[in-house]
Amino acid sequence: MKIFGLSGFLIDRFKELSWGYYLKNRALAISRAGWGTLLTALGTAGYYGAYVWIVLRAVNGQITLGDLTFLAGSFRQVRGSLEGILLQFSSLTQEAIYLQDLFDYFAIKPLIHSPKTVRAFPNPIREGFVFENVGFKYTNSERWALRNLSFTLQAGEKLALVGENGAGKTTLVKLLARLYDPAEGRILLDGYDLREYDLMELRRNIGVIFQDYTRFKMSAGVNIAVGDIDERTNQPRIETSAQRSLADTVIAKLAGGYDQQLGRSFGKGVELSGGEWQKVALGRAYMRDAQLIILDEPTAALDARAEYEVFQRFGKLTEGKSSVIISHRFSTVRMADRILVLENGTLLEIGSHYELLEKDGRYAELFGLQARVYQ
Repeated sequence: MKIFGLSGFLIDRFKELSWGYYLKNRALAISRAGWGTLLTALGTAGYYGAYVWIVLRAVNGQITLGDLTFLAGSFRQVRGSLEGILLQFSSLTQEAIYLQDLFDYFAIKPLIHSPKTVRAFPNPIREGFVFENVGFKYTNSERWALRNLSFTLQAGEKLALVGENGAGKTTLVKLLARLYDPAEGRILLDGYDLREYDLMELRRNIGVIFQDYTRFKMSAGVNIAVGDIDERTNQPRIETSAQRSLADTVIAKLAGGYDQQLGRSFGKGVELSGGEWQKVALGRAYMRDAQLIILDEPTAALDARAEYEVFQRFGKLTEGKSSVIISHRFSTVRMADRILVLENGTLLEIGSHYELLEKDGRYAELFGLQARVYQ
């Protein structure tokens, strides 16, 4: 606010929006008051007209004084009852505006689900994942996030994804975790379509940390345990996961240790730095004994030393397991067995670090650009 000098702009913007809201609200209030006055006048005229009518009939001797008293009391009760009914009807009408939203919410059906007859998940994975001409685009988007993508993620292989922003890297790993299904082509696991496997069993065998990980306003221990929430009471497992991700060094500084409340939403809560939160989030990936581990920009907020230590441990802890790493740092990428370069949702290059440097293509160009910064 101070650095960009936004106070005057935001105040003017608030005044403009507030005045527009006031004008629309006033128009509605005037319209409602006008119709309300008219209907109230009609009701009042009818009510007192009825009184005049029965009084005239009593004066003319057509009804007795007792009938007059009875009718007057009845009119009062009927009027009160009708007003109550109309007020309730008005209240129901206002609340009904939101009912359709509620019904629409309850009517939502998952687009991704398990088949009626599921195939047992391989343990261990023997052949790996195969992308066959995979294409995908998001709802209401004309642009393909991925198109004609074919490659193999072999069992036990460490694969790095490289590409500019918007190249489709995160979309690719979301397809691997079956958060989406391909619009074109298919993804095979050990020779069978990924859609043939039980959805929950598939996801239990995948540990994934996205770059936009959630900062849960819970204790430090539970923040790690959400990686496998059924093991939230398994303290040794939580502590082991924290050690693997270096989150133990963060938790050691907290007054409450693993029971320390994180976030400012609750009393005595402590806020962590971006790098500290990232170490806690990384611990979630180690909570489950997954056969495939996906890290999407896992060290973006870490300093150089912490990044090096994280990936040294990651390499040892994922031996015999498949892993996918998305990173813009080539010091991280070169540790992978193979590197897949994406451009505009298509596969541009794939190979080891040295193979791609020899090709002198896009990877070599990007690597050279980043390397010059440190020369």
